[in-house]
Amino acid sequence: MARIFITGSADGLGQLAAKQLVAQGHRVVLHARNAERAKLAMDNVPGADNALVADLSNIEETKKLAAEVNAIGQFDVIIHNAGVYQVAANLTFAVNTLAPYILTALIHKPKRIIYLSSELHMGGNPDLINLDYKIDRTSYSDSKMQVLLLCKAVARKWPEVFSNAVDPGWVPTKMGGQGAPDNLEEGFQTQIWLAVSDDQQARVSGRYFHHLKEAKYLAATDDFHIQEKLLAICEQLSGIPFLK
Repeated sequence: MARIFITGSADGLGQLAAKQLVAQGHRVVLHARNAERAKLAMDNVPGADNALVADLSNIEETKKLAAEVNAIGQFDVIIHNAGVYQVAANLTFAVNTLAPYILTALIHKPKRIIYLSSELHMGGNPDLINLDYKIDRTSYSDSKMQVLLLCKAVARKWPEVFSNAVDPGWVPTKMGGQGAPDNLEEGFQTQIWLAVSDDQQARVSGRYFHHLKEAKYLAATDDFHIQEKLLAICEQLSGIPFLK
């Protein structure tokens, strides 16, 4: 039995993953951006341990969330599922990139970390010039490339942790829209597999998966210089260093 924390689990893929993990007997802590959605999350995932509240666009609330997770105890798995799409660039960077960085840096190291990326990361711009990156120009593709950079940086710096990223596909959730062509079930199975499976294929790190298989990704995300630039930008903006 694993203890698992899933951000953005009031609905969508986060909620679906949480339901299945609870059904498998794991202890799952949910997260929502406000108290109303937290109650909805608990109602929709009976058997979950708790639902924590934080607006991930707010640095102070994100720091507080990390402290609340640590107060619960040691977690085996963290799934960074929360994300926004088609919102202002500053909000995209805050929720999709900076919040996972803050939570990764502050939450006690789990055994496994899963970051939600996207095939659209292939269109992201890896040209992070020192600390001059303009967050008000961050596209969704940029943010999903950045979270893959974060995943790979964590894998490099924390060899004792399995850190991987997932493209869940274009699935029919509130974010993806009802016309999305991919299978909803396949949209959350990879996260579950990476979180709790003993398969050797799941016990790896620094990889990028789509529907239970390693997938093609932007080669620039393997560049540790670019990874370090992203960490430096996130440290400058949050005031939180990334420690080994």
